[in-house]
Amino acid sequence: MNARLLVIALLLCAAITSQGQSSLKIAKLKYGGGGDWYANKTSLPNLIKFCNAELKMNINPVEDVVEVGSPDIFSYPFVHMTGHGNVVFSDAEAQNLRNYLLSGGFLHVDDNYGLDQFIRREMKKVFPELSFVELPYDHQVYHMKYNFLDGLPKVHEHDGKQPQGFGLIWQGRLICYYSYETDLGNGWEDQSVYNDPEEMRRKALQMGANLLSYAFMIE
Repeated sequence: MNARLLVIALLLCAAITSQGQSSLKIAKLKYGGGGDWYANKTSLPNLIKFCNAELKMNINPVEDVVEVGSPDIFSYPFVHMTGHGNVVFSDAEAQNLRNYLLSGGFLHVDDNYGLDQFIRREMKKVFPELSFVELPYDHQVYHMKYNFLDGLPKVHEHDGKQPQGFGLIWQGRLICYYSYETDLGNGWEDQSVYNDPEEMRRKALQMGANLLSYAFMIE
């Protein structure tokens, strides 16, 4: 087992042990600055339900909430972040998030429109030496369980831009995936929230399943 898989295995074991149950958990990131970190209340539960039904992932159906600076973040192999507005990480929070990602954790940032300028600024606190790079369509994350030959699906329109998937890469490993101009989380929401076509919702859920599969290294 290589070092990365060992770290991820330890994360999964820690999640199971700390929660005293047979299924692992994922979490939504709570951050400061006034942005609505709590947006898309049905998105993660629906993604979990989809992954458990379609891919037999055995994820706990209830999402957790974890703060950026909390040591509890190390219990989650996958952390999801969303919102529309401002984001602020303290120095201690930035260091904690960095340690989490370097230890094998995975962060998915989903711009719910209006997050872009803030998340780019704050992730520079976490990794001053890294910048977001657009991932090519042949990247593994687009082909884990479902094939997305043209990258991210477009869920909602905002500025008429094409959806883009950016990543922070550390020593060849994707540690943070940033979905921009797509609103994946909106696509995971209950159908009654946005009345999106079922085909579009399924594409969004499939892309989310790819992200979880990548974070857990399930091929």
